[in-house]
Amino acid sequence: MGHLFIADSVYTNAKFHDQYSFFVENGVIKEIGPTGQLKEKYKGASIHSLEGKTVIPGTVNSHNHSFQSLLRGIAVDRPFLEWRDEALYKYTPYLDEEAIYTGALFAFGEMLRYGATTVSDFFYVHNNGVAYDEAVIQAAKDVGIRLVLARTMYDWDGAPKAYMETINQAVSRTYQLAKKYQGSSMVHIQPAPHSPHAASPEMIKAGHRLACEIDTPFHIHVAEEPFEVEETLEKYRLRPVHYLDSLGVVDERMIAIHLVWLEQTEIELLGSRNTSLVYCPSSNMFLADGITKIPDLAKAGVNITLGSDGACSNNRISVFEEMRMCSILQKVDRLDGTCVNAQQVFEMGTKNAGEILHLPIGKLEQGMQADFVAIDTNDLSLLPKTNLIANIVYSMQPNAIKDVFVEGKQIVGDGKLLTVSEDAIGKRVNAFFERNRGR
Repeated sequence: MGHLFIADSVYTNAKFHDQYSFFVENGVIKEIGPTGQLKEKYKGASIHSLEGKTVIPGTVNSHNHSFQSLLRGIAVDRPFLEWRDEALYKYTPYLDEEAIYTGALFAFGEMLRYGATTVSDFFYVHNNGVAYDEAVIQAAKDVGIRLVLARTMYDWDGAPKAYMETINQAVSRTYQLAKKYQGSSMVHIQPAPHSPHAASPEMIKAGHRLACEIDTPFHIHVAEEPFEVEETLEKYRLRPVHYLDSLGVVDERMIAIHLVWLEQTEIELLGSRNTSLVYCPSSNMFLADGITKIPDLAKAGVNITLGSDGACSNNRISVFEEMRMCSILQKVDRLDGTCVNAQQVFEMGTKNAGEILHLPIGKLEQGMQADFVAIDTNDLSLLPKTNLIANIVYSMQPNAIKDVFVEGKQIVGDGKLLTVSEDAIGKRVNAFFERNRGR
C-alpha cells in the first residue's frame, strides 16, 4: 500500500515541521503532514522510522563530469589550459568503456554519500557511438542515483578524437538515447553543445533545435575563461552571450554553465530571456577562473542552481560544499555579508535545480519524487540548534548525513552505500591505475 516515513522533523514549504511524516507510493510523495494524522490515515502502510533525524530534500548536482573523478589529483595547481591538456586531453585515450563505467560509479557513489540524489552529468567522451554514454547510464542505475545525461555535442578538432562528432552524429545519437529513455523517471537525456569554443555555430543551433524537438533544456559552458571571451570577440565581434543570442539560442531552455566573464548587458539579456545558470564556485576557484556575479544575475532574473564540476577541477563533489562556497565567496568578493544568504544557496542546491532541469525533484511536497536525506541534528557540526538551514550550509560535515533515499528507496544507510560495495568501487579505481601505470 505504500510507505510511511516518520521523522523528527521534515523540511517542507521552506520550513522545518516537527513530528511530520510523508506517505510515498511508487516513488512519489502522495501526502505530507503531522505524524499522528498520517499514521491514522495509512494504517496499512509499511513504516520506515527516521526518528531522531531531520529530513531535507536530496541535493542536485547540476553540473558534473563523472569520468573526471578518475583524474582527481592529476595536474593540480596549474593554469586552466595546462590543467586541461595535462589531465583531460592526456589521459582521455586510456579511458575505455570499463573505465568510463568505473569513473561514473565512483563519482555517483561519492555524491550519494554526500547527499546528492540527482546529478546532471555533462558527458563528452562518446568514442564514436553511444556505448560510453550507456556505461554512464548503467553506473547510475547500479548505484541508484537519478541521472540527467547532458549529452555533449562537440566538433572542435583541437580536442581528443573521442570527444568529436559531426553535427548529424551528435543529433542522431542524442535523439536515439532520448527516445530510448523517454518516460523513465530515473534517466533523462538533454542536449549539451559544449561551448562557443568547442561547438561550431551550426552545432550549437542543432543542439537548441533538438532541445525544442524533445522538449528539454539544453546545457552549454559559457564564458568560463577570459580566452573564450577573446575568441568570440575575435571571430564574431560579439561577447559570448550576445554571440549566442545572434544564433537564436538564448531563451528559457538555456542552462549556461559558469558565466564568469560577463558584462552588464549580457547579464540583463540573460535575465530578460529567463535563462538559467549552473554555478560551480569551487571549480572556478580551483582553476582560478574568476568570480561569477551571482547577486547581479539573481537580481536580473536569472535562475541559479549549483554544480560541483568534475572531481579533477574542484576536487570535491558535494553540493552542500558548493552552497557554502557560493555564499562566502560572494560575501568576500562584494565585501557584503548580506549579498547571498544561507536560504538562497540552499534553494539553489535543491528546489531551483528541479525547476531548471524540468524535473519534479528538489522539494518535499505532494507530487514530487521521494528523494530525500536524513541528517542527524545532534551531530556536533549542527549544534547548537539555533538556525538549522544556516548550520546545514555553513557548518555541517558529511558525517551528519546518515541516510539517503531516491524514489523512496534507501541508497545510503548510516553513512554507507547500500547498493554497491564501496570496497568494490575502490578496487575498480585502483585497478584502472594499475593497468595504466607508467603511461
